[in-house]
Amino acid sequence: MNRLSERDAAFLAEMGIGPLWSLRAVPETPAQALPEAAPEAAPRTEPQAAPAVPEQAAPPAQARPLAPPPMPRQVAEPAARQAWTPPPSADSAWGAEPEPARPDVSTMDWAALRQAIAACRHCSACSEGRKPVLGAGARQARWLVAAGTASAADEKAGEPLTGEPGKLLDNMLAAVGMSRESDVYVTALVKCRPANVKGGDRAPTLDEVAACRPFLERERELSGAGLVLTLGQVAADGLLGKPLSEPLAGSRGAVHRFGDIPLVATLHPGELLRRGADKALAWADLCRARAAGEQSDGRAG
Repeated sequence: MNRLSERDAAFLAEMGIGPLWSLRAVPETPAQALPEAAPEAAPRTEPQAAPAVPEQAAPPAQARPLAPPPMPRQVAEPAARQAWTPPPSADSAWGAEPEPARPDVSTMDWAALRQAIAACRHCSACSEGRKPVLGAGARQARWLVAAGTASAADEKAGEPLTGEPGKLLDNMLAAVGMSRESDVYVTALVKCRPANVKGGDRAPTLDEVAACRPFLERERELSGAGLVLTLGQVAADGLLGKPLSEPLAGSRGAVHRFGDIPLVATLHPGELLRRGADKALAWADLCRARAAGEQSDGRAG
């Protein structure tokens, strides 16, 4: 092969292309270097072994999931303990206990009843520290006359139906042969005067009526009254179990029942002082009450 090479070289030299051959022969030597570069490419492929790194990272990842299970258990234990312990409910119960229990007035005498009324703190009216207005009149009565609430004048005097309204009531009772001293016990359904933020009179609430009604029922029992005459809308609605906003016209003109005795509703004397024309209506109510009371007394006898 050396002879052929030399002959080829000489032949090419004679053709004048020897330098070109020498240039072509040069790349043959780099071509031999290419295989040497191949080993260099092999190290470049070695970084592909990096996937082995995630495989090594997998074990710690498996170890981490093992740690969370105890964590929920530790969190669940205190949560269960908090749900089991009853102190919160006990505290809320203690918050309601300071309110005194309502006394049973059904067996009280006059002295105990008046003391219970004075000590009552079961509605917003009496909880404001207002002085209750106790009933007055005949302890053994034929009629019990009930106003809705006490006025500021009543609160000051310590008796129900005072001042000009009280004088008119006395005249109304005298017209049918009655008097406070011998025949009638006068009281208010709501014992403490309901007052607004400025100290003026306001309408009572259902809670205030409900808190005081047992006192009036016991007053009726102790007095032995055979008829109840209500004065005004609040007293009629409160004792008949109606909404306090229902007009008095819906209760007037009929004989109702309060327990086992008759009840007749009429206008408050304070209203009659403002509307003198309504006195005729009140007179009709008084006549109706007198008739119902006589019938009741006859059945009792």
